[in-house]
Amino acid sequence: MATESRDVTEATETERELTMSRAMVEAVAWEMRNDEDVFLMGEDVADYGGIFSSTTGLLDEFGRDRVMDVPISETAYIGAAVGAAQAGMRPIAELMFVDFFGVAMDQIYNNMAKNTYMSGGSFSVPMVLTTAVGGTYNDAGQHSQTLYGTFAHLPGMKVVVPSNAYDAKGLMHSAIRDDDPVVYMFHKRLMGLGWMPSPSGPKTSVPKEDYTIPFGEADIKRPGDDVTVVTLGLHVHRALDAASRLEDDGIDAEVVDLRTLVPLDTDTILDSVRKTGKLLVVDEDYQSFGVTGEIIARAAEGALDDLSAVKRLAIPDVPLPYARPLEDEVIPGTEGIAEAIRELHE
Repeated sequence: MATESRDVTEATETERELTMSRAMVEAVAWEMRNDEDVFLMGEDVADYGGIFSSTTGLLDEFGRDRVMDVPISETAYIGAAVGAAQAGMRPIAELMFVDFFGVAMDQIYNNMAKNTYMSGGSFSVPMVLTTAVGGTYNDAGQHSQTLYGTFAHLPGMKVVVPSNAYDAKGLMHSAIRDDDPVVYMFHKRLMGLGWMPSPSGPKTSVPKEDYTIPFGEADIKRPGDDVTVVTLGLHVHRALDAASRLEDDGIDAEVVDLRTLVPLDTDTILDSVRKTGKLLVVDEDYQSFGVTGEIIARAAEGALDDLSAVKRLAIPDVPLPYARPLEDEVIPGTEGIAEAIRELHE
């Protein structure tokens, strides 16, 4: 198996640019070819190829026995995936929108996440729950949430949030091979869809061979000395844009992409905070009781003497609005991130 560190010459010969959706599908296809226990099911994942192109092309290669469209009953098919995983298979179940988790939460939290513990470790639940997250395309309060913090808060599940194609492929390989349940949360805006264009950045060079990215290893997407910006998903790119704009003002921001929430790479966060002394956490989830508060708490616990200023940007505690101007108002944007960095730098 390949690892994340590769020979530069070899990488040049085997890499090409992919969208995040194509990188995810490539990883899934590789795992399905090499392990007959891997299969996929969900709503509109077969004929349609996933409404965010997360499964496009898999039906043609693997057929309906391994790529299955299911009835609109999230409880039923996620429960079936849990049972299949406990029986020794490696299912991938797609929850079309993360907002739909409520109707299947008993299967997700009380079975998928807990059954290894409840069985005294007599069996594992090696399954991946993929789900689309995020707003910025005006689909209102029941289709535009991220809910990173909800899943990270509940013990028993690993939580993965890629921000680009390279990370998406490596993290997907790791997720499918993991013996614990993994929630793989992909942002709709990063998938590279023609009808919902991505920002610049998610489409990256991706090796043709398989490789893994270990969970619990954040990535410094932009080194800097003045302010630490910790974020994930779509907002990695918004933070990078903000940092680029501030270069002419003499502000050097470091952007840390968490990549996984569970496990969380606290060490990378603390190392960055000790260097810059200032911390901004940006999240597309709700502000209260969420990721922003957790990151700031860990920074305070581990590097309080080095921390001179903190700030957070997240969704106010309101349902996501449908109207575009209102949605733009509540979701942190590039300008808002830049302004927060300026305030910390003063």
